[in-house]
Amino acid sequence: MNELLRAIDGMAWPGDAVRIFHGRGGRYPGEEHWVLDAYPPVLVLTSFAPVTDAQLATIGDALQRRWAQIAPGGVPLNWVFQQRGEAARGAGADATRLMSGSVPDPHVVTEGATRYGVHVLRGQNHGLFLDMAEGRCWVREQVAGHAARAPGRGPKVLNLFAYTCAFSVVAMQAGAAQVVNVDMSRGALAAGQQNHRLNGIASGASFLAHDIFSSWGKLTRSGPYDLVIVDPPSYQKGSFVAIKDYPRLMRRLPDLLAPGGQALLCLNAPELGPAFLDDAMREQAPGLQRVGRLPNPPVFADRDEARSLKVIVYRAPA
Repeated sequence: MNELLRAIDGMAWPGDAVRIFHGRGGRYPGEEHWVLDAYPPVLVLTSFAPVTDAQLATIGDALQRRWAQIAPGGVPLNWVFQQRGEAARGAGADATRLMSGSVPDPHVVTEGATRYGVHVLRGQNHGLFLDMAEGRCWVREQVAGHAARAPGRGPKVLNLFAYTCAFSVVAMQAGAAQVVNVDMSRGALAAGQQNHRLNGIASGASFLAHDIFSSWGKLTRSGPYDLVIVDPPSYQKGSFVAIKDYPRLMRRLPDLLAPGGQALLCLNAPELGPAFLDDAMREQAPGLQRVGRLPNPPVFADRDEARSLKVIVYRAPA
């Protein structure tokens, strides 16, 4: 775990929520199972393979040394360890452990000027996907540009598989007239509503706890949309299986998009490369033009970019 320790030694004070070490990208042989994230004022270490108490002690010592050097005003070190993968099944309640300090409740982090609620002590998803930072930046820029070109008429956005509605928050901040958030999880949408309140957004966004594949009529009648965001789980039994359900979804995009509207399609399945999205789009919605793939944050670099997060933009005819 030399590269992980080197990343800790070079760590700067994390003002925003960011990834510090990304072993999952495969660039550090033997350390593919390690991930270190900052959800200030808490650090979250994740392992996708079994680890020993001695390894955790070594990492804890490194974190303590570096934290003493960079933390302002004697802020104590707060860090959490989460065991993932097969080893987590045997760990039970100990799969996520507070190793030092405490976790704020509520726990609110920032990304630029935007605030999000997170929960690092329960579940595998903490409320904000750090690898999607460039996607949120792109949405902000596109919405702001649209609003500037048409003063008084911000764009209408459809946010599918909205989770905690981070895309919606940045779209509303940038000048969207309306965002329709759709997700099957009422709990996730409730967290999304709280994220809007955290940022002083009181109107303009709606939250629909619907099965997307049973709601096309309602969603189409609410359109058309200047921007459709699709960020599904790659595999969630009973909800979405990318290889089967993404083509079904693409077939609906021409009816949802306004002329010249854009679709942001996201896919985090290592076994499916960008060609999966492009080939399916050519088959299901050939009128949509590929604009390009967004870069991932540099810390998420992968030895094989086809296996990393795919975020691709397509545009409807003007």
